[in-house]
Amino acid sequence: MRRYRRLNGVKQSHIADVLEVTQATVSRWESGAHEPEAAHRERIVAMIAVRADNDGDAALRRLIETSTLPVHLVCDTTHRLLAASPARKAQWGGAGDALLGRSLWRFASAEIIAAEESLARRGWYERPFQRLRFSTGHNGSDEVPVLPSLMQWETVPLADGLIGRITTTLA
Repeated sequence: MRRYRRLNGVKQSHIADVLEVTQATVSRWESGAHEPEAAHRERIVAMIAVRADNDGDAALRRLIETSTLPVHLVCDTTHRLLAASPARKAQWGGAGDALLGRSLWRFASAEIIAAEESLARRGWYERPFQRLRFSTGHNGSDEVPVLPSLMQWETVPLADGLIGRITTTLA
């Protein structure tokens, strides 16, 4: 939730108003001192989940879905898959369409996890249009394999005002 707020310039008090809780409650959730109840978790996910299925993002989806590179677009906050190129789907054994709308986080390699953990100190959430290149190893998954490669992440604003992440395998 903190990442969503920072990427979108939203204050804790606004989140509290939307979720009908106090700002202190939002602060405790973000710090990990308390966990939101199931009903609040569902509302939080619905609020922060990026969707690339509106007309405003049709061109971006087409660019991803017709690219010859192994590339995919995810929500920068939830890691939900929004679009994937044929080359990326081929790497995944055709599982791309079944993964649309689902988080890819469970398939992250150790290097992807480390890169994700480094984003806050790199200022990823403080500025728009970020790019990060890093080497990754295999994730050990047959379902959605991540192969040893050079990976690039780039942020892109979406039509609903939220942030997407374009993930490209470079080598």
